[in-house]
Amino acid sequence: MSQTIRTVLAAPCIGLMATLLSTAAMADVPKVVTDIAPVQSLVATVMAGLGEPSLIVRPGASPHGYSMRPSEAQALEQADLVIWIGEGLTPWLEDPIETLAADAHKIELMSVNGTILHDYREGATFAAHDHDKDEHGHGKEAEADDHDHDHEKAEKAGSHDDHNHKKEAEAEAHSHAEKDDAHDDHDHAGADAHVWLDPVNARLWLGIIADELSELDPDNAAIYAANAATGQAELEALEAELSAALGTFADTGFLVFHDAYQYFERRFGLSALGAISLSDATPPSAGRIAELQATVADMEAICVFAEPQFNRDVIDSVFAGSANVGMLDPLGVEIEPGAALYTLVLRNMASEFTSCLGK
Repeated sequence: MSQTIRTVLAAPCIGLMATLLSTAAMADVPKVVTDIAPVQSLVATVMAGLGEPSLIVRPGASPHGYSMRPSEAQALEQADLVIWIGEGLTPWLEDPIETLAADAHKIELMSVNGTILHDYREGATFAAHDHDKDEHGHGKEAEADDHDHDHEKAEKAGSHDDHNHKKEAEAEAHSHAEKDDAHDDHDHAGADAHVWLDPVNARLWLGIIADELSELDPDNAAIYAANAATGQAELEALEAELSAALGTFADTGFLVFHDAYQYFERRFGLSALGAISLSDATPPSAGRIAELQATVADMEAICVFAEPQFNRDVIDSVFAGSANVGMLDPLGVEIEPGAALYTLVLRNMASEFTSCLGK
């Protein structure tokens, strides 16, 4: 048999072998479940080329209250790794994670060491932000307990939440003084859970996610690390871009539908005057509406922002005509879930701010 014939006959076998090896490698990729679309997007960035994480909260639904479908519960049962913001955003999800995904590894992002946290703001109207105090978005930094692993990660900025969900927080001084080594117990009761809207947090989490996936799937560790590094560089560039675009609106007043945006505001120097609903999107009282109407008149709020997840009738009936009406979407409701969603969420929000505040 000639060499040419042998080569032709061997080619399909080689192709089949490569396919089988690739399929085997894909089969070993951890099954990852995430809570909301922005988190799913960050995980998808790290897993690019290897797998796709599952998403529990469907696009268009509010994470503050949600009923899981059977398919979503099944995904939790089969998960090797669960990555979620935390009970501060989705308190209903804590029990299913503990019961359905009892054996899975877990990362509660609000508890990752180094995550910037801010307390919820109180009242219908907010005091002006002290941007000197929070120039770099400094708030509380949450620290999670270690997993029950044999290795040590105590010195890494990314100690993960253990299976008992114990949490510790490290209080950071508002100045640039060194942190005290003593830690206080902290259950995130006062911490605003919309932490993903600060891209500095997202950059940190990309590295944490890559580390955890590498531990579960060491054969693909180099790919996870490279994907995370690429994502971090893109977010750093995006932060610079948005800072330049939003820098002219530092003193421009606006109202938001619910208090979900202070991480974005503090990062990019914006200042909301108040929120129509509470932080968990509870409908506002008549007294709260009256207070906000006065705020629009007295403090010259230029814009009132609605959200696609919630009914905007209150905004249209009470504020239309007295201020511009914009639309902020912190979850990417109209964006296809996937790796590109997170950056599009931030870029679209910046576009809405510049459009509504610049009129």
